[in-house]
Order: sequence, then structure tokens, then C-alpha cells
Amino acid sequence: MSEQFGSVVGRDHPDDKGATAVPLRPDNVHCPSCGAPVAAWEAFCEGCGTQLTPTEERPTEVVADELPVSRVLHSPGDDPDADGSPRPCLECGGRIDADGYCEQCGAKAPSERDHFAESPANWVGGMCDRGLRHHRNEDAMALSADAAPGSHAVLVVCDGVSSSDDSHLASLAAARAARGVLVAQHPRGMAVPESQIQALRTTFVEAFRTANDAVVAGTEASSTNAPSCTIAAAEVDGDLIVWGNIGDSRVYWMADTGDSLQLSVDDSMAQLRMAAGMSREEAESGPGSHAITRWLGLDAPDVEPTFGHLQRPGNGWLLVCSDGLWNYASDPEDLELVFARILLDNPAAKDPTLLARDLVRWANAQGGKDNITVALARFGPLDGFPGQALASGETPIEPEASTPTVHTVPVNTTSRID
Repeated sequence: MSEQFGSVVGRDHPDDKGATAVPLRPDNVHCPSCGAPVAAWEAFCEGCGTQLTPTEERPTEVVADELPVSRVLHSPGDDPDADGSPRPCLECGGRIDADGYCEQCGAKAPSERDHFAESPANWVGGMCDRGLRHHRNEDAMALSADAAPGSHAVLVVCDGVSSSDDSHLASLAAARAARGVLVAQHPRGMAVPESQIQALRTTFVEAFRTANDAVVAGTEASSTNAPSCTIAAAEVDGDLIVWGNIGDSRVYWMADTGDSLQLSVDDSMAQLRMAAGMSREEAESGPGSHAITRWLGLDAPDVEPTFGHLQRPGNGWLLVCSDGLWNYASDPEDLELVFARILLDNPAAKDPTLLARDLVRWANAQGGKDNITVALARFGPLDGFPGQALASGETPIEPEASTPTVHTVPVNTTSRID
């Protein structure tokens, strides 16, 4: 097992291998290999993986964005912009003063938009982080949960398309708008499972349309490169898990025992290559692998989510994340090993928000090439983790067979670089 952990936890990002550095001039804001937008301080192109030679230092001062983000939501009804609880220091756990510095160790805290958490209940939590290479956080998330574990929760993750303008605003607006609809229009009292699933599907369609409207509403009339983002959302309704997505943010089921699964299906060139028979590793590491075929925004080809549902197959973790995490462990079995290693090393990470924090830290330790968002909901006791060994003498309980059901939409042949 330790050898397996080492092969996953310590591996390099595929795009880092065998690359030749290409000088990047200050006036060149596009990758010389694939043409994707890049910043003068970036060492790699996210579009094709070409290694670049930075000509500027990455900015260290980040101005808070127009839409402030709460670091922690204590209950589903909290206003995300009205939470006044002090932020803890990421270095020592001390209190961050109004001037942005820790009162205890003096470390400067990142802006709340660059690094924030949401903890609406003890079984649901998430973390959103700028990563190490980007000058701002273009990811966003919006969570909600009822207090009773396993009752009802909504997890939304959006990833701003870096090649579009103001994508950090688009992702935040979309995540909050989608969450609002999914919470407000939660269908109740459905006696027939099929009716419940159909009602939830209708709600997801409305939520994604509303999210797209929110992105469009924030688009300048004169924009020639409209803000855009991906979106992945999951809703827990008792033992039923439903999800929808557009783009390449993902939904996973990480099982305590049994198979872990990637539930969502990407709208991406990499997914098209895999559908044509290419291996996952080759498809996700080749040129143009980060090109997406669907997104939210003014120029979106369509905003109908790919929708799926799953009857919970046992205890485990529902994970919604951006590609800043899965870039380094895409296959569910690889992610399962990462989860297990973190939880073995740090038992306190059984708390969803702390586990999300440690997954973000792990992704940053692999290179942090992208913004990273991790949202989690726990099913079962808060003491389980994917791949855990059974206690001595314990007999596994076989869950009822449950296969994810996914409804897809036609693939558009246009693409954008995420």
C-alpha cells in the first residue's frame, strides 16, 4: 500500500514531463506553442503544458475583488457577504486583524477571494484556493446543508475560463445563483422515486439557466471576450445523489468500501479523445487537453446540464471539484489513494472542511498550477475513508447494486481553453 501511495502522492503533473522552456517576452501574452493566454510570470502553459521562461515576478499583492466572499458559512441561511467572524491565520491559526496581518505571527493573509472555506454543516464543507501559479482565484464555490447528516445538501463548484475576461466574477456569480435555485426549489414529499428524480432534473435545468443569466448580467455590453466558466453541482436528498455539469469541473463518489466512481462526464477535448478509444492518461496530458466544448456565458453554445443520479451505494464521500485537484489524480482509484493517505496521516481531516483543506494543500504540493476547489459531503460516520481496511473480524455489508444513470446532451464542436 505504501508503494501505491508514493506513486500517486508524489507524481509530477503529466504536462511537466519532457517539456522544453520557451522564453516569454513581457509583451507576449499568449503561449508560443498553442496560442492560449498566459501571464508573464507563469512557468507553464495550462492549455498545452509547454514550459515557459517567466520574465516577471508573480504579483504578491492582490486587491480584493468586487464581490467579497465569506470565509465560513455557519448555516444554510447565512448571507455569504455578511459573515463577520475573524479569519484564522493559515500559518499559525492566530487571528487575522483588520489590516490583513496575523496578530500572533505577523504573516500576511491572502485576500478572502484568494482562499476561503465554507462549512454549512458538520458533514459538508469545502475549500477554494488560488493555487501557486495564478495571480488571482478564478474558481468559486457555494455550499448549503441542513444540519442533520445525510439529509439535504447542495454543492456547487465553478471554474472561470482563464482565456475570457473577468472569469473570477463569472464563476462566483454562477455558483451563488445556482445554489440559490437548488436550495429554494428543492422538491419535497415525492412518494415515487422517478417523480423525485424528474423534479430534481427540472430544478437543475432552471439552476443552470439562472447561473448563466447571472454570468451574462455581469458582462459588459462592449465585451469582445465574454466572461465564462464551467459548473458542476451536486444535490444530496437523503440516499439520492443527483448532479449536473457543464465543462470539466467534476463530481466523484469516493467509497469507503467498494468502487469509487467519477460520476460526471466532461465537456472537453480530452473526453472526446477518450470516447474515441484513447487512454485517460494520454487524452488528459496531450496538447489541447484543457479545451472545453461547453461553458456558461454570453457565447455559450447551450446551457442544458448533463444530468445524472445515483442511489447511495454505501458510506463514502461526495466530492465536487475543479480541475485544479483532479489534474493530479484524475482516475477515481488514484483519488481514492490520495484521500486514504491524507486521512491516515491526519485523522483530524475526517472533518469535511479540514479534509478539503488538506486536499488543496496536496494539490499545491504537486505544483499548484491552477486554482483549486474541493467541496465534500460525508455519508456515514465521520470516521471512514476510501479504501479503508476492515477492522479485525468485521464482515463487510454488501450494498444494493446501484449504477450511476447519466443523461447526456449533444456535444458542440466549438471549444475554449479553460
